[in-house]
Amino acid sequence: MTVPRQVVHVESPTERRNPRTAEIDRMSTLDILRTINTEDHVVPGAVAAALQHLSRAVDSATEALRDGHRVHYVGAGTSGRLATLDAAELKPTFNIPDDWFQVHHAGGAGALRNAVEGAEDDDRAGAAEMVRDVRPGDFVLGLAASGRTPFVIGALAAAREIGATTALVSNNPDAARPAGVDIHITVDTGPEAISGSTRMKAGTAQKIVLTAFSTAVMIKMGRTYSNLMVSMRASNAKLRGRTLRILREATGLDQQECSAALTEAQGDLKVAMVHLLSGVSVTRASKALADSNGHVRQALGLLNAGATA
Repeated sequence: MTVPRQVVHVESPTERRNPRTAEIDRMSTLDILRTINTEDHVVPGAVAAALQHLSRAVDSATEALRDGHRVHYVGAGTSGRLATLDAAELKPTFNIPDDWFQVHHAGGAGALRNAVEGAEDDDRAGAAEMVRDVRPGDFVLGLAASGRTPFVIGALAAAREIGATTALVSNNPDAARPAGVDIHITVDTGPEAISGSTRMKAGTAQKIVLTAFSTAVMIKMGRTYSNLMVSMRASNAKLRGRTLRILREATGLDQQECSAALTEAQGDLKVAMVHLLSGVSVTRASKALADSNGHVRQALGLLNAGATA
């Protein structure tokens, strides 16, 4: 005899029927798309309402990285896939060390392409991953549209017990903050166009939150100068061309001067930039960057202070 699996009724706005889309299956193609697009307009305002809590998460994650610790993402289903995407894109964009951002996805790598039955319901699996990989002082960001996914909540509780700072991104304003969560970032996107399909507004909101979170952390870690990507890897012809363009935009100098500076700096964009903006040698520019943990503005400030002392 087959034993029925446990049934959980999730109380969350994302699970409710949306009265604005009740006739969506009777609409023309264009009207379907217009209706979905109208619902999507809710997302930016919902994210804006959560920015104060998100800023606390950014500051906590930045502090962890500065102190030599790591940032962990934890998610299941859409949330885990979005977290994996965000972490994967940080390395080529900001040239971060391999261990700065770690992702824990319910069901493992195989669940990125195909759903693994029951993986998100296993709170002990989430906790076990934290025990294995998280250290005191790390920062752990969980994502769960319902605010209750067992894999994520179990992981956050275990991470906090270990001594990590924890945060949860959810789309359920009715859910209480779990005991293992220091920062609760609630993005109220309401009922989905298709009831319960959190790959829609909830997923879009989580993508915006993750992009803003990680980008803000990278800015605060000195991986940009102004709004320029000065830490990226020039791993192909397009990116080598972008590196040269960034240096020209930052310095106002011509291609020949910037190309020569990059060659002298052995391709290190930050060193070439500080060298050209300050007028000091490549060696001094490199030292100033080392003394400022790679922050271009701080390195320029140190050199300027030294020149006026």
